[in-house]
Amino acid sequence: MAEVVNKLRDVYGVGRDMPLNYVSRKDVDDDFISNLTRDKHIVVFGSSKQGKTTLRKHCLSEGDYIVVSCLNTMSIDDLNGAILKASGYQIEQTQTKTVGGHLKYGVEFKGEGKVPLLASASASGTLENEKTEENSIEIKRLEIDLHDVNDIVISLKEINFNKFIVLEDFHYLPVQTQQDFSFALKAYHENSKLCFIVVGVWRDKNRLIYYNGDLTNRVASVDADTWRPESLAEVVKAGEYLLNIQFDPATVAGIISHSAESVSLLQEACFRICENENVFETQVNQKTVGKGVDVPQLMRDIVNNQSGRYSAFITNFAEGFQQTEYDMYRWIIYVVLSVTIEELEVGIRRNVFSKLIKERHSSGEKLNEGNITQALQSSASLQVTKNVRPIIIDYDQTTRVLNVVDKSFLIWLSMQDRNELIKELGIS
Repeated sequence: MAEVVNKLRDVYGVGRDMPLNYVSRKDVDDDFISNLTRDKHIVVFGSSKQGKTTLRKHCLSEGDYIVVSCLNTMSIDDLNGAILKASGYQIEQTQTKTVGGHLKYGVEFKGEGKVPLLASASASGTLENEKTEENSIEIKRLEIDLHDVNDIVISLKEINFNKFIVLEDFHYLPVQTQQDFSFALKAYHENSKLCFIVVGVWRDKNRLIYYNGDLTNRVASVDADTWRPESLAEVVKAGEYLLNIQFDPATVAGIISHSAESVSLLQEACFRICENENVFETQVNQKTVGKGVDVPQLMRDIVNNQSGRYSAFITNFAEGFQQTEYDMYRWIIYVVLSVTIEELEVGIRRNVFSKLIKERHSSGEKLNEGNITQALQSSASLQVTKNVRPIIIDYDQTTRVLNVVDKSFLIWLSMQDRNELIKELGIS
């Protein structure tokens, strides 16, 4: 019997923890590790469920970073406050206001043992000692403005904070907060040694640089989206070793071919095959699995589990933020449903939206181009507002291309009667 018994759920499938069959991709993992040593902020981007979070977990020890999960309700003050909380501070609102009218907050850090706390003339604060028979507790209290990045830097310097700061789901933040943080990031870079790892679902390599050109050469981008067939094959092979099984080669080739380069779809397909053949843990004797599997049907079954979610996305996106004269969001989703899957895979350019919408819209050529652009730019915000998580489409303002960032949606859409979906939009 194998010395180590691994559970199926820890090897294949999509879970919260890093899968045991994690595979390093030279052009991704090496790029990420290389940039960690360059004193630059790192942006890890890609489609949903493509391994952005597992990349960080694999390449860094848990004690090397703190994590802040971004929310669609966060302002820059909220984000800065969350960073301080994750670093160990307790925050309380005071009645004092800054010259700019922002409320000041009292922040307190307690460190047990010999924690060096450096006094600074840039922020008001006090240092106290509370001694017990067992240990010594150092307490640092400061009064700061959460809107001022300089105060955040001072607060983190006070506790000799030296970990990476990971901002997960950065795409969920309101656009204004993303823009505000892009400007704050330059100050973080110039006034401290702090390094951020920004994780977002988009296909835009230069998203933060678009918001703030001063970040050029201060930010390194790592594209976690690409999964080549050989890397996907390695994922399957690593799982085979851990479970002492062997997949039928034709089935593996079929899964890779039908996965739309989605590692999460491949993982789920392998999980289901093992589950159907009663492989729930490492086998005593090597077992061959997956022979004769109808791979296209298997993939349809997997993506159809999200059919309700995708149908709701189309309906909710078409409704927009509110009813308007031109119904631009309805027409944006009309174009998504009208073009070919191949076109969706490479992204739809801004001029394609203009051409296709004007051909069918009642306003025709008189339609204002600005209305189309504004709707495209707000596509991610609309999905967050409508609780579409993870988001399905995202507009790259740099290249003016709308991308599908949920690969399962492409497979699901390829199986639908898209003319019927367009009719349901009220477009005949």
